[in-house]
Amino acid sequence: MNRFRFWVLVSIVAISGFSQGMLLPLISVIFEQDGVSATLNGLNATALYIGILIVSPFMEPPLRKFGYKPVILIGGLIVIVSLALFPLWKSFWFWFFLRLCIGIGDNALHFGTQTWITSTSPEEKRGRNISIYGVFFGIGFAIGPLMTPLIAINEALPFIISAGLCLVAWVFLFALHNDFPEQAVELTSFRDTATRFKKTLRYCWVALLPALGYGFLEASLNGSFPVYGLRIGLDVTSVSILLVSFAIGGIVFQLPLGIMSDTYGRKRILSFILASGSFTFLMASFVEQSVVALSICLFIAGMLVGSTFSLGISYMTDLTPKSLLPTGNILCGIAFSLGSLLGPYLGGMFIQNVSGISFFFIISTMLFLVFVFVRFSKGSFRKDIKLELK
Repeated sequence: MNRFRFWVLVSIVAISGFSQGMLLPLISVIFEQDGVSATLNGLNATALYIGILIVSPFMEPPLRKFGYKPVILIGGLIVIVSLALFPLWKSFWFWFFLRLCIGIGDNALHFGTQTWITSTSPEEKRGRNISIYGVFFGIGFAIGPLMTPLIAINEALPFIISAGLCLVAWVFLFALHNDFPEQAVELTSFRDTATRFKKTLRYCWVALLPALGYGFLEASLNGSFPVYGLRIGLDVTSVSILLVSFAIGGIVFQLPLGIMSDTYGRKRILSFILASGSFTFLMASFVEQSVVALSICLFIAGMLVGSTFSLGISYMTDLTPKSLLPTGNILCGIAFSLGSLLGPYLGGMFIQNVSGISFFFIISTMLFLVFVFVRFSKGSFRKDIKLELK
């Protein structure tokens, strides 16, 4: 795999992670300070994932026709322009529309980079390469919430910084040579695309559940927890530190877990981290009044479940024929988006209507349900079978 191309792609993903990590808590805090209800706040956070879902069924034909590079370039440009427009007009629905556009751009960007990396990575290094991808996204995502306190200086400042960083990373894409995914058949209609979706689901449906679960976790933690944190007496800086603790935990163990999954099998590692992560979030619900104790719990939770999405992609790649990898990556994005849509909205409703039960309990429950499906599913686990035969 061309090293320069690989590092350019993961750098692009890091900047995208920075933007996403910044937007969720930043806009949640701004709206909370402006008196917007928790439910509406969560609804606005879903816009990014609605954008991802809207464009997902239409992503594969352009990728196969034009190649990876144009798709990533267009996606990056949409993100840059949308970020730059946030300070123009502070309005609930205008920001909803901009977040929807960022979802469309991010989907193109991530779909192109994920498929390019998974398609060109050798099987014995697949978990490692996807984990590096996840590490860079995690680094960006961890730094993003630190922009939130800058609203005390100027509300426009975080948006301007994010747009500028995205522009710098985007320019490096022009140095890459375009490439195309493996072509098995020509996509001629939406029906052909639907048929490929159905066929791919038969191979990798179980590998989509970690992506769905991580989407719920990430979006609810970054979109709804800031509101919950402010309402239980935490300040904006403490909320930012807590979110960064979780993100740093994910960065620390992303690569080791990826390498372990190459050795011991994706199903075993996913089952372990999902069960342990569920328990850790349950413990967090008992110490949420202490910033230090909660930071430790979220750091450990990040170490465990911060790799869920990247391991899910690697698992999908193990189970799916190479010619169907673009479709598999789309399905991972759709699963992540569905979870992300549910997370902030259900989290907002929970905060607004339920008292006496910790916000972390719903995250713990969701992770446990995904664990049960992954651990006890009867699907075809080629990677795990191959390793057991050894």
